[in-house]
Amino acid sequence: MTSARYVRVHPAEGFPGEQALRDGIAEVQRELGVSPDFPAEVLEVAQAAAASPRLPELDRTDLELLTIDPPGARDLDQALHLGRDGDGYVVHYAIADVGAFVSPGDAVDVEANRRGQTLYGADSKVPLHPPIISEDAGSLLPDAVRPALLWTIGLDAAGERTHTHVERALIRSRGQWTYAEAQSALDDGTAGETLRLLAEVGPKRLGLEAARGGVSLPLPEQEIAVSDHHWHLEFRSMTPVEEWNAQISLLTGMAAASLMVAAEVGLLRTLPPAQDRDVTQLRRIAQGLRIEWPKEMTYPEFVRSLDPTQSRHAAMVVACTRLFRGSGYEGFVGSLPEHTGHSAVASDYAHVTAPLRRLVDRYAGEMCLAICAGEEVPEWVLEKLESVPKVMRESGTLAGRYERAVLDLTEAVLLRDRVGERFVATVLEVDEKNPGRGDITIPDPAIESRVDGDRPLPLGEEVAVVLVEADPVARKIRFELA
Repeated sequence: MTSARYVRVHPAEGFPGEQALRDGIAEVQRELGVSPDFPAEVLEVAQAAAASPRLPELDRTDLELLTIDPPGARDLDQALHLGRDGDGYVVHYAIADVGAFVSPGDAVDVEANRRGQTLYGADSKVPLHPPIISEDAGSLLPDAVRPALLWTIGLDAAGERTHTHVERALIRSRGQWTYAEAQSALDDGTAGETLRLLAEVGPKRLGLEAARGGVSLPLPEQEIAVSDHHWHLEFRSMTPVEEWNAQISLLTGMAAASLMVAAEVGLLRTLPPAQDRDVTQLRRIAQGLRIEWPKEMTYPEFVRSLDPTQSRHAAMVVACTRLFRGSGYEGFVGSLPEHTGHSAVASDYAHVTAPLRRLVDRYAGEMCLAICAGEEVPEWVLEKLESVPKVMRESGTLAGRYERAVLDLTEAVLLRDRVGERFVATVLEVDEKNPGRGDITIPDPAIESRVDGDRPLPLGEEVAVVLVEADPVARKIRFELA
C-alpha cells in the first residue's frame, strides 16, 4: 500500500510566507473549481442532522476506545480498543457513522456524491461533509458519546482473523493521541493496555502481510516544520505505532471484503497484479542503482529489504510506485467480478474505515451491516454500485492534482529567495527518452523536483544542481545540473 504524499503544516500558523501560501492555495482551489464552503441548503440540512442524529439502541460506551491521528486532526473516523481473548485478541474498531446524520437523497448526500472525498494539502482542506458533521457531531472526538459502526474482530495467537461482526452502537473515545504521543508512551512504558496490545498485534499483522505477499511502500510525507517563526520542509517517516495502526485499518478492510465476497454483494478496492514487464524494469533500475535483488527474491520481499534513509534505496522506493497504478473500485451484486483482489494487500480488500473523508466507505459499511444482521442490502445502496466507483475515480484524480499543486506551491514559496543557490540532490528517476532529464530529491529542504541537464543523469547518484526558477504564482521550481 502507498500513502498520500501531501504537505502538513506543524504548527499551523506564524511563519514567513504563510500569507503567500494561503493566497496560493485559494488560487489552486479556484482553478480546480473546489471550495471548502458548502451551499446554504447543505449547511441547513447538516445543522438539523447534527442536532438530531439517528442513534442506535446498543450502548458500548463501556469500551475504553482511543484515537491515533496526526496533530490537530478533527475529522476522526476511527477509534480503537484491543483486549485479550484467551491466547488471542479481540479488536474493537469504531468507525464514524455518517449514516446517522446523512439520509439518502438529502442535500448533504447529494453534495457528498458530487465531491467524492476530502482534499488535503498543507493546512488546507476541502471536506467531503460539512464540518458540523465531519469535525463535530459525527467525529469520534474524545469524551463525547457518538454513533458508530462498531467492528468486533477476533484474532488468534498468531494474529490471524477468526471472526468478524459489525453493528451500530454508541461509543465514547477516552483520548485523542498523536502518533508521536502514542509512540512515546510505548517507548517509556506508560502506555495503557490498548497501545501495549497494538505493539503486539501490529508486528504480527505485518508478519502475516509479508507471508501472504502483501507490500507497503515506506513513502515519507513532506512536512512544513515551523520554529521561531522560521520554516523549512522536511520528510517525516512513519513511526512503528503508525504502521501498526494502519494494519488495524487494513485488517478491517480485509474483513469487510470477506463478508461482501461471501454474500456476493459489495464494493471492493482493487489493484491488478503487477505486469511482468514492470517488475523486469524495476529489476533493471535496481541493477542501475547497484542494489542487490537476488533472482529468487520476490518483489514484496525486495521492498521490505529497502531502507529509505539511504539515498539509493529512496530512489528505488520511488521507482516501485509504478506497480501501484491501476487501482479502482468494483461494485457487484449476485456474482463476483472477474478480479476481486488488491495485489498490494495480497487479499480481497474494501474501504470502510474513513467515511467522514471518503464517500465509498459509507456505502461499503452499510453493506457489511446488512450482511451481519442477515438483512437485505438497502436499495439506496445497491443503486450506487455503478456511480460510486466512477465518483471515486474522478475525485481521486482531482485529489492527486490538488495535492501536487499545493506541493508545487509550497516548494516555490519556500525557495523563492534562493534562486541561484547550489544544492546537493539524489537522482530518483531518469527519463527513458531524455536521459538528461529526471526527478531528484534534496534532503534540506525536503524537495522533490525535476532537473534538466546537458548530460545523462546518474540514477541513484548525488549530483550538484542549481535552482534557476522559483515562481509561487506559476507554482513552478526548476533545477539544472551544476
